[in-house]
Amino acid sequence: MKAAEIIKLLPYKKPFLFVDALTELSENGISGEYTFQENEFFYEGHFKENPITPGVILTETMAQIGLVCLGVFLMKDEISSIRKPKIALTSNQVDFFLPVLPNEKITVISEKEYFRFNKLKCKVKMLNANNELVCRGIISGMIIVE
Repeated sequence: MKAAEIIKLLPYKKPFLFVDALTELSENGISGEYTFQENEFFYEGHFKENPITPGVILTETMAQIGLVCLGVFLMKDEISSIRKPKIALTSNQVDFFLPVLPNEKITVISEKEYFRFNKLKCKVKMLNANNELVCRGIISGMIIVE
């Protein structure tokens, strides 16, 4: 399964799709990129005259790339145009180190901890364009194909 196919299968659309590209795919991990455009819906109110990307959006971006995209890839043999994946986040623990500003490009790198009984757990980190650590954590979720 190719990166573009995985992105098409995601259960998100703009303005809540935070995946521009997937750059690496394997059974053990994934990496991808997203650029936070200055006209994103959340910048208008977070914060007045000094917009930064909310932590919940950074967490969502890490989950979309690092957990959901990887889960779709791992379940590629069970997924079809009729049998689409359903995803539920079950837990996350994320530490934040640097802000992400409008027009900033980030890279998410995810390493699979385990995948069994449709539960995927990953170590995920986000880097900015200067290769500095923005945030990192553990994210888990259930992936079901019906």
